[in-house]
Amino acid sequence: MKILVVNCGSSSLKYQLIDMNDESVIAKGLCERIGIEGSKLTHQPAGKDKYVVENPMPDHTVAIQMVMDALQDKEHGVIENTDEIAAIGHRVLHGGTVYSDSCIVNEDVKRVIRECFDLGPLHNPANLMGIEACEKAMPGKPNVAVWDTAFGMKMPEKAYLYAIPHEYYEKYSIRRYGFHGTSHMFVSGEAIKFGNLDPENAKVIVCHLGNGASVSASIGGKCVDTSMGLTPLEGLIMGTRSGDIDPAVVQFICNKEGKDVNELLNILNKKSGVLGMSGGVSSDFRDIEAAKKEGNHLAEVALDAFIYRVAKYIGAYTAAMNGVDAIAFTAGVGENDKASRKAICEYLGYLGVKIDDEANDVRGKKAVISAEDSKVKVMLIPTNEELAIARDTLALVK
Repeated sequence: MKILVVNCGSSSLKYQLIDMNDESVIAKGLCERIGIEGSKLTHQPAGKDKYVVENPMPDHTVAIQMVMDALQDKEHGVIENTDEIAAIGHRVLHGGTVYSDSCIVNEDVKRVIRECFDLGPLHNPANLMGIEACEKAMPGKPNVAVWDTAFGMKMPEKAYLYAIPHEYYEKYSIRRYGFHGTSHMFVSGEAIKFGNLDPENAKVIVCHLGNGASVSASIGGKCVDTSMGLTPLEGLIMGTRSGDIDPAVVQFICNKEGKDVNELLNILNKKSGVLGMSGGVSSDFRDIEAAKKEGNHLAEVALDAFIYRVAKYIGAYTAAMNGVDAIAFTAGVGENDKASRKAICEYLGYLGVKIDDEANDVRGKKAVISAEDSKVKVMLIPTNEELAIARDTLALVK
């Protein structure tokens, strides 16, 4: 059975066609600059050269049709026709408090996606466009919504409720939702299997570290806490996001600079994080590391602060679970930056964490990077959100 996985952004569309018999990727690709001049599709069939099509994509409906054409292309395609695609799995950012499990899309699901536009203004509209484009291109095929907030919806009330008047939760569903949920779910499960841990009781902390970054704690694969909140702004210092700050900072800067709240939130989301802390060096951690090596003090502080914040969350989540069996690093920085992994773990000596430098000299593949006598297993587990989405889709349609 073949599953098409679609991940729509506001001006982009990533896809993978996965053969669920062996979970192999048959083809993958990216549509860029949808609705913008210079749009193109890059299609990569397994074992073949990339195939690039530069063509106007005024909307996601056109983009999906170009994906269908590429998948069925006589020279570069991988299927005869769309009858070979059993279902389409979609990453959908926000289902509010209504949906917490993956589900087959119907009119009510689409209604909830629309109602959550204000909770996910960049992603939910694009996610819905992707679903409706697939419905138009492949009528009758089941579409499955896999919610990015699903993992965090399993948190207990003491973890997800904010200390604000309860009426705001009742009226507006204001709570901690958590994001990168599909990644945290996948990596925590893989860590339990790879580390031969107890599937019912293993205490796992996942550090999803990239331009967007978050930490989660789970017991037996069930979320206990996670660092992102109502939006992805809360938690760790990120590429351009501030992470945790005193809310009064917003009022203070607004009053001093004559800005409104919307302007300030734009700054906290898009101009802060290591980009802002470094004085504008970059939002890319590789650039921050290079600037640090060149003696840029602000870049050094930004990187140190990022590492410090991750270590603080690991400490907090160890306390929340009254222990930890494994810590798993994933995503762009987590999978590829051995120096950051080691620097974070150097804060964790009190837990008996010891890193094996030789084992830690690895990128992008599963590995135990802790020493044999480490009291906590530390691992590198590459994330695979597309496979997680495909597995959920298969479970619902087979």
